[in-house]
Amino acid sequence: MTTTTSLAAPVRPRRRRRALSARLVRARLLAAAPITVVVSMVTFWLASLSPFDPLAAYLGSRFEKTSGAQRKILAEQLGVDDSWIAVWGRWAGDVLLHWDWGQSRSMSRPVSEVLAERLPYTLLLAGTGLLIAVVLSLLLGVRAAWRPGSWTDRFATGLAYSMQGIPPFVVGLLAISVFSIGMGLPAGGVANGGADPTATSIATHLILPASVLGLSQVPWLLLNVRSSVIAALAEDHVTAARSRGLPDRTVVWKHALPAALLPFVTVIGVRLPELVSGALLVETVFSWPGLASATVGAAVDGDFPLLAAVTTVTCLVVLIGSALADAVYLLVDPRIDDV
Repeated sequence: MTTTTSLAAPVRPRRRRRALSARLVRARLLAAAPITVVVSMVTFWLASLSPFDPLAAYLGSRFEKTSGAQRKILAEQLGVDDSWIAVWGRWAGDVLLHWDWGQSRSMSRPVSEVLAERLPYTLLLAGTGLLIAVVLSLLLGVRAAWRPGSWTDRFATGLAYSMQGIPPFVVGLLAISVFSIGMGLPAGGVANGGADPTATSIATHLILPASVLGLSQVPWLLLNVRSSVIAALAEDHVTAARSRGLPDRTVVWKHALPAALLPFVTVIGVRLPELVSGALLVETVFSWPGLASATVGAAVDGDFPLLAAVTTVTCLVVLIGSALADAVYLLVDPRIDDV
């Protein structure tokens, strides 16, 4: 994602910025279609190179009991011996013409049902984790930039640099040992003892995985807020606000922070792919029943229809999220004329 900033460009009226944002979203959505097609084709090509036998994955324990002739007939019926481009063509045609995403061989259910059941859990986890990361980054980043070299600044920057080098699954295991085993917070699934999930059980089981996912995104967001606020504090309009005798808190939160939020929005858009990959690890560690954990199960079981669907949907979510982040950036900053 390339951002072009023209500080000398004239300030564009709000209606013009809305039109530019809408045009940007349309262009990105048009570009997302061929990108998604290529990603799905690469997924099928890589699946064709996999050492897993899709027929063995389909039959499971019945594979050894099935004769060679029966396997050949079944392979012809399922089309597993066809070229990957032929398999992809049938899959793409069924999705586009009939909205049929195929049958999940590992879950023995239509892929569309798996997506409808698990996607809301992934969106809930990713959204809550992103909210936690944004709030922590703003609070700590602004305090650190307000008084550079203070204990708060040292703690915030130390936390950010430390978290950059720790994988999310390690943070997740530490969180389980401290807060689940030590303090009794729920750490697996969305309900206790196989009970049906409720709003309360989902909320309590969401605390640890969402916090871990949020912490994994804090370093980049926090350091961006800190550097942007420090740069904004040196700008002329902030100096003018100070010269009028305004309190430091007002100068920082009402004059410096709004200018620092513009690059912050772009960084959030750039971090979306990392947020998705982080969700994959966190869902696996905490047995969260989302889309990302289904990806791991599909890859392990050789469930290529589900793997292709999850990859395609994830690609679309990332592309749409990046387009919306750039559109918001273009909408709120009158100095930007293109992204």
